[in-house]
Amino acid sequence: MILTDTHAHLYASEFDTDRETMMQRAIDAGVSRLFLPNIDSSSIDGMIALAKKYPNNCCPMIGLHPCSVTADYQQEIDFVEQWLNKKEIKFYAVGEIGLDYYWNTTYTNQQKIAFREQIELAKKHRLPIVIHVRSAFNDTFEIVNECNSTELKGIFHCFGGSVEDAEKIISLGGFKLGIGGVCTFKNSSLNKVIPNIDLEHLVLETDAPYLAPVPHRGKRNESSYINLIAQKIAELKNTTISEVAEVTTKNSIDIFGV
Repeated sequence: MILTDTHAHLYASEFDTDRETMMQRAIDAGVSRLFLPNIDSSSIDGMIALAKKYPNNCCPMIGLHPCSVTADYQQEIDFVEQWLNKKEIKFYAVGEIGLDYYWNTTYTNQQKIAFREQIELAKKHRLPIVIHVRSAFNDTFEIVNECNSTELKGIFHCFGGSVEDAEKIISLGGFKLGIGGVCTFKNSSLNKVIPNIDLEHLVLETDAPYLAPVPHRGKRNESSYINLIAQKIAELKNTTISEVAEVTTKNSIDIFGV
């Protein structure tokens, strides 16, 4: 059984004291495919170092997180483009990118511009996109819909919307919903959404070190916990964890091409 964590910040400082053992726990748990989203220019070195150390497991992305967008965002976008043009590192997606109005709306317009520019970079380099969206679904969907094309595909990371939101994303044609530890929370709205969405539209993610699933809620998250997310989805879909692993891994291959 092969499990795929499509979104994990395993280069984060939270893992500095036990990164190797954490990685081994993930691999031992069958989580052999791990996709690493970038945040900004400050996170790239740690991410690439981890990908080089685990070339058969860790797949890096490149992008500017919306919470890192400021007045001088264009320098960061240029940094992303420079890395994409270097070709010395294989990046598997442009991400994580998107819109976040939860923490701060000071740079809303800059976020939108940065999001559009990075979608175009992804299309230019024929890469999928991994989308961060928080308190900004309508604007995010509108931009993706406007920029959409037959070759554009990706993941709406940390999906937590309604059935209607899910259906809008599915209608785009090339996008999957990233489901993480929130689905294990007692009062999660996903408990009513997931039963109404076919497995072919879902991928698994941890967002480690954040959003740990029950029974680890409130503690550091890690990729080995993807089993708990898969088990919860299996319960909600009245199927087996093996089927969830098989289908969601296939879905991740459809997006990332590996």
